[in-house]
Amino acid sequence: MLIVGRIGKPHGLRGEVTVEVRTDEPEDRFAPGSVLSTEPGARPPANPAPGPGVPFQVPSELTVESARWHQGRMLVVFEGIVERDVAEALRGTLLGVDSADISPPEDPDEFHDHDLVGLAVVTPAGERLGEVAAIDHAPASDLLVLRRPEGRTALIPFVKAIVVEVDLAGGRVVADPPAGLLDL
Repeated sequence: MLIVGRIGKPHGLRGEVTVEVRTDEPEDRFAPGSVLSTEPGARPPANPAPGPGVPFQVPSELTVESARWHQGRMLVVFEGIVERDVAEALRGTLLGVDSADISPPEDPDEFHDHDLVGLAVVTPAGERLGEVAAIDHAPASDLLVLRRPEGRTALIPFVKAIVVEVDLAGGRVVADPPAGLLDL
């Protein structure tokens, strides 16, 4: 599953929620009628019982009814979510799409997270640094979460000055990190 957003706090009383967008194509991913998978166990519901005696379970899929931008934030209404308490129970839920349904990026320097996870990370000289375990979408730049051979993790800024090459066919990322970066 390719994560495209994370549900935030409710907006108003009728089930609309803020969404922390994690995609370069929000207008496509959150178009009315789009079906998004939810990340099971992403977080426990904030309000496990929105109705009297009725425990709330985050559905495995949510269908976008409407989406709009408001003061720089995406606001989304999902079908069947019509009350603020239920919207609150969705807070923290990760939203995704099946990576098989995603077309490859047109830009050769753009990659989907699922394409990078699992790739070996090596220096230009071929020394193995580890494996890409995840991508962290930080505010300043994306970070490769590197699983080091000894088991610990390190972060590598995903910028051209450090990530020299991404060879999807060869199953590797060539990185030239400055001295000490992997020891932080």
